[in-house]
Amino acid sequence: MDIAKRSKSNPLLSPSDLKPGIDGMEITCLLNPGVFRLHDKTWLLLRVAERPKQIEGKISFPVYNESGKIEVLSFDKDDPQLDASDPRVIKYKGQNYLTTLSYLRLVCSDDDINFYEDPAFPPIFGQGYLESFGIEDCRVATMEDGFYLTFTEVSPVAVGVGLITTKDFQHFDRKGMIFPPHNKDCAIFEEKINGMYYALHRPSSPELGGNYIWLAQSPDRIHWGNHKCVATTREGRWDSARVGAGGAPIKTAEGWLEIYHGANKEHRYCLGALLLDLDDPSKVIARSEEPIMEPIAGYEQTGFFGNVVFTNGHYVDGDIIRIFYGASDEVICSAEFSINEILHSLRK
Repeated sequence: MDIAKRSKSNPLLSPSDLKPGIDGMEITCLLNPGVFRLHDKTWLLLRVAERPKQIEGKISFPVYNESGKIEVLSFDKDDPQLDASDPRVIKYKGQNYLTTLSYLRLVCSDDDINFYEDPAFPPIFGQGYLESFGIEDCRVATMEDGFYLTFTEVSPVAVGVGLITTKDFQHFDRKGMIFPPHNKDCAIFEEKINGMYYALHRPSSPELGGNYIWLAQSPDRIHWGNHKCVATTREGRWDSARVGAGGAPIKTAEGWLEIYHGANKEHRYCLGALLLDLDDPSKVIARSEEPIMEPIAGYEQTGFFGNVVFTNGHYVDGDIIRIFYGASDEVICSAEFSINEILHSLRK
């Protein structure tokens, strides 16, 4: 039951639309932007993934070294100790590496279709060892005291959630890792509930449990506790392998509406919805039985990593949720949902 109204201009952005931000690299993918409104414009905080131009018989990728500089590692494709079966991650001598290095880059639009860069707004690169494989998939919570950016920090030892705050997207206050490994998909609620801040996050437990959506509570958005699991995977369903939060939950009269992603064992990513209690968001009122969006368009089925629709950003205009999403881990697209239509699908 795909109820998304896709933009006729999709894809809105492709790798060839931007110039590489790292010397000597090429842009491989544009992925999963955070979204906010500022100066009467729509802004996307893109995840841009870059790597060197590939040479026949070699696989090359960038990392930050111990001094914080970008260096390129290169392996022979026929090396028996190399596992390059996944286009996103390779393993060499027991160590995992990402095939690209991601950072965050701002583009804006006056019409939600044509996006461009403003040189006054700089990109955000990884810093320090815990971001030495890059930073990914930023979600933006627009709050009374500024913008709160949660994103994935990737390094040889960890995948965790980092936090940056800003009031203007020109000056940034890095708060470090707020959810320790293994964790990602962190979406902060944009207002307090009964005097406390809340966030959805996705710890992973391969031995017991799985890739589930959890809820956390905080007095200050830095220190988090009172963790509760709110949504697990469902065997044999479209969200059987992993689930994770999208953008910030949306306040409605019936509850907090969260658009989330789910994937099956074949790594097919779809979108669904959760409805959480307004006063106690650990209580799940309803959940999508079927996806509200599936990878059915050609640009969603074929790309760097096909059969993927993945969102972590939107803005709300009355009854309309305008999402911006990554398709096939390569291009940026947009679609609209009616809040009432989603709620009606949950009531059914």
